[in-house]
This record gives sequence, C-alpha cells and structure tokens, in this order.
Amino acid sequence: MCTVCGCGGHSVEDQFKAHLEKTGQAKAAAPLAVLAGAQAHPHGHTHGPACSHEPQDFHIGQGPAGTEVAGMSQARLIEIETDILSKNNDFARANRAALAARGVFATNLVSSPGSGKTTLLCRTIEMLGAQPLGVIEGDQQTTNDADRIRATGAAAIQVNTGKGCHLDGRMVAMALERLPLDPGALLFIENVGNLVCPAAFDLGEDAKVAILSVTEGEDKPLKYPDMFAAAGLAILNKTDLAPHCDVDLGLYEANIRRVNPGIEVLRVSARTGEGMGAWIDWLKRGLAAKAL
Repeated sequence: MCTVCGCGGHSVEDQFKAHLEKTGQAKAAAPLAVLAGAQAHPHGHTHGPACSHEPQDFHIGQGPAGTEVAGMSQARLIEIETDILSKNNDFARANRAALAARGVFATNLVSSPGSGKTTLLCRTIEMLGAQPLGVIEGDQQTTNDADRIRATGAAAIQVNTGKGCHLDGRMVAMALERLPLDPGALLFIENVGNLVCPAAFDLGEDAKVAILSVTEGEDKPLKYPDMFAAAGLAILNKTDLAPHCDVDLGLYEANIRRVNPGIEVLRVSARTGEGMGAWIDWLKRGLAAKAL
C-alpha cells in the first residue's frame, strides 16, 4: 500500500516526515526507502578484489521484525497502516450497505494508465442501452475521462485526487452523494491508473475488475501480484493489437492464474467489440445476483 508512494495528506510518508521534523532528524535522515526497512550494503571496510561494486537490489519493508529505523519501528509502521485502512474500511462498509439497499451492483475498475478502461466503459455503456448506471471517475487531474463518459449520455462524477494515487472509501462516499443512481443500477468506479495502491483500498464495491492490455507485457501479473490477487475478474484488453505486438495471450492468462488460480479471465477488444458480449453477460449476472 502507500508506505512509500506519498499519496494523500494522511500517508505513512507524511507520518515519517512529521516524526523526523519533530525529533530533529529530518536533515540527517536517510532516503525514505531506507527508512522503510531497505537493507543497504555497508562499506566500512577496505575495498579488495572480492568487493562487488555492482548495483545492489533492496527490498523495502523486509528488514528484521521490530527494527528501529530513524526512531520508527516496523511495528509502528504496521500500526499506522492498519489505522489508515481501518478508517477507509469504515467508509467502504457504509458504501456497500447503501448500494446493497438499492440493489446496485458496483465494480471497481483497476489497471495501469493506458490500459483502455475509459474506452471499455464507453463501449460498455453503449451496449447496455437503457440499463440504469452511473460512473465515478478517479484521476489526479482533469475531467477528461468524465467528459468522455458524459458524452455517452451517462451520469458521471469526476474525483480529482491531486497527489493521491488511488481512490479511497471516503472519496467514493462523497461522490455517491452527488451521483443519481436508480434502484437496480450498475455503478462503475474507474480508479486512478495504478497497479499498486488500489489493491489495498476497499471502496465498497462488489468486485474489483483488473484490466490489462496486451501492450503491457505478459509479466505484469507477476510484477504486481496484489492487484490480480484482489480482483474477481481480469480483462485482457486490446486483443486486436496482439498480432502486432508479438505477445502470447496464453502466457498472459497463465501468469494471471499463477497469482489468482480461481479468477475468470476475459479476452476483449473494446475498440472492435470482440469479446464484449462476455463482459456484458458477467455484469448482468452480477446485477441479477444482487437482486436476490
């Protein structure tokens, strides 16, 4: 989650900065990656032939349990993160209850930037016809995507997160106050383009939908496993480009299922419409189940 990304005014990075300033350690502090538990290679010895000067990998947050770093222990980090997520989950529970009371089926669309989320949504809205629906758009800046959604005739609320790299439960609660949703509607939450932080934040949705385009590389599910592990559905988008990108669609699916063996995977081209029928069917099944 947001231990080192610096998103939002309540992030763990801000907690670090405040702590360091309070204790007078800010000027002498190591980079945040080291403060968060990265293991560095010490050079307090004579350099001989056996000493490697190759760049060394490091892994944040994997230091010894309880290690004090600049006055903040791993236990304290976990406490801060738990508090942030606990407050978020309170909003998410309230959102989920409000949506359930109206029979609204909500999906949280998560992906990296440029995967085709908004194009997929526009095509989806077109295919759904008279189905009641609404969209919450998350981006750091601009109303570009919300404007594209509104051009289809659908209601959309733009949430600009500023420096924030994901939507959270409170932002969605505020958007829901402004978004008219009929009973039995579909709600699409298009999250900020990011394959990391949105995995950890429940928004009150019924399912996370991870969208991966064929232009991103077959290894993405393995490099960003939390996102695909948290998703109930994976959409492999832009399949019309596969012949031009020298990619293995089977390997994409295999890597997604290495992370999440039970996940359903759909191959889709939002541009041509290929595979979109299966996605629409998935949405209708979810909506029908919500009405039971």
